[in-house]
Amino acid sequence: MSRQTVNASHATAVGPYSHATWAGDLLFCSGQTPINPSSGRLADGGIAEQTRQCFDNLFQVLEAAGLGGDDVVSVNIHLTDMSDFSHMNRVYATRFSAPYPSRTTIRCSSLPLSGFTTSLRVTTALTYST
Repeated sequence: MSRQTVNASHATAVGPYSHATWAGDLLFCSGQTPINPSSGRLADGGIAEQTRQCFDNLFQVLEAAGLGGDDVVSVNIHLTDMSDFSHMNRVYATRFSAPYPSRTTIRCSSLPLSGFTTSLRVTTALTYST
């Protein structure tokens, strides 16, 4: 089986991977980091700004695949400090509307590059319906 992948020009990969891979009607997105693709540097500010940048990058990947936030069915969030949860959650609430996608938030000891405090990953369904 050949992979059908998606790469967005306005998102940055920090390794040898695709931004997303199709499997039937499901799109599995790689974790997006808080790198500003214009500067190639970590987003300025704290957890809220890093979370916004992760979502901006992630939504660029979804757009490149012809999808949007309403197509997201599952979100995985990694935080290096769970005391940042409420700050991340406030930003999260601005990116999705009810009914919200399922979500898992876990603490990790570190992320790929120095200064990263959050990473986001989603799965979408092309033909999702209730």
